[in-house]
Amino acid sequence: MKTIKASEFKATCLGIMNEVADSGEPVVITKNGKPISKLVPYYQKPASLFGLHRGVIKSLDDLIAPLDDAWDADR
Repeated sequence: MKTIKASEFKATCLGIMNEVADSGEPVVITKNGKPISKLVPYYQKPASLFGLHRGVIKSLDDLIAPLDDAWDADR
């Protein structure tokens, strides 16, 4: 976990906020060598699980094409 002095944080606040948002790594802000605050990325809980992995999981097969194997559904 990265630590930064309060004076450095004040001077580069927007840049550090962007860095935390991009990397996901929290930053501890210190004052006189003691931790006073922690900046963590904000994660919003999805409203629904439906479509959560859209675009992440891809099928390489043709799901609609008939199979070459014959099978018996009465077994």
